[in-house]
Amino acid sequence: MKDVRLLFIPVSGPRGMGEYARSVALANAVVRRWPAIQVHFALSRAAPYAADVPFPATFFPSSPTFHPREVSSLILDIQPTVVIFDNAGRTAQLRAATKVGARVVYVSSRRRQRHKAFRWRWMNLIDEHWIAYPEFIAGALTPIERFKLWLYDRPRTRFLGALLPAPDAVAAEAVMERFNIRPQEYVLIVPGGGTPHPGAENAPAIVAAAALGIAQRGYPTVLVGLSPPDVGSNEHNLRLTPRLPMEQLCELIRGARLVISNGGDTLLQVLACRRPCIAVPIAGDQSHRIACCVDAGIVMASRLDAQGLEGDAVALIENTQRLGELEIHFDRCEIANDMDVGLDALIALTLQGSRSTMNVSKSA
Repeated sequence: MKDVRLLFIPVSGPRGMGEYARSVALANAVVRRWPAIQVHFALSRAAPYAADVPFPATFFPSSPTFHPREVSSLILDIQPTVVIFDNAGRTAQLRAATKVGARVVYVSSRRRQRHKAFRWRWMNLIDEHWIAYPEFIAGALTPIERFKLWLYDRPRTRFLGALLPAPDAVAAEAVMERFNIRPQEYVLIVPGGGTPHPGAENAPAIVAAAALGIAQRGYPTVLVGLSPPDVGSNEHNLRLTPRLPMEQLCELIRGARLVISNGGDTLLQVLACRRPCIAVPIAGDQSHRIACCVDAGIVMASRLDAQGLEGDAVALIENTQRLGELEIHFDRCEIANDMDVGLDALIALTLQGSRSTMNVSKSA
């Protein structure tokens, strides 16, 4: 595996980090299983996590999608074995990948990006298309999509759940000790990337105020990524932390009595860990996902209002019957940790050898 090179190109910028978090989790899992594999990232230097990337990276003024020439040049320089585009990419960039013989994985978690992946010219360039939500959330393949896959016999298309690191008892004990909490006794609040989204500019302050209110009710509360205003020095039930590595965040999720999240990738991570969740939409595409999960009986929805969110959380914490019902519904849920599926797919691509746009191998 010493000559295998993976290039990750997630959409990145000043808001949100779901694509980046998914890519880093996958990259970490890859190098743990195959330490000799080389990993490189292409990212926006405006991203709030730009200074903390744990792999070699090339930075651009904005998301790599907006820099087709520069990214194409990077691909030609690195000569990757596989390029993973996560909600990012232009036709010229995909063509550059196939020009150097790289296999291409395209991850879509939004309708617009999914539609792009099913365009005729892209289907010839993509080896694997990962739809980054289970089918009951993302929607089944449409008749047109099925027809195109039948006619073209590519790319291999998969619905994937969360890509999470495996449970680690040592890491779990360390994170519990760090925050002075015990499993199943605390509320975890993960509102998102920490920056406001259009239409929800006050979301960080609203969620932070709700966190403070829950803590003042006597419930140990861990708030990730935000700092509430006017936190009194005597509020011992509230623990604040900046963004956490995925390994630590997952252990906090797995140990929480209740998680409050947004309706993006964090929601998927919580459900893959089978924890009771209250979800609040903070971006335009999140309400639909939350509604699908509510219909499946695996999530409670709340509104972006500090008092309302606080009240919903306390009511659910104290309703052991309702908590139990949510956990029972997980048995019928299609959401799982699909990290091994992703790893197996990547290694299979590396073993298929080089490809080109003039000689496209058939997908399995």
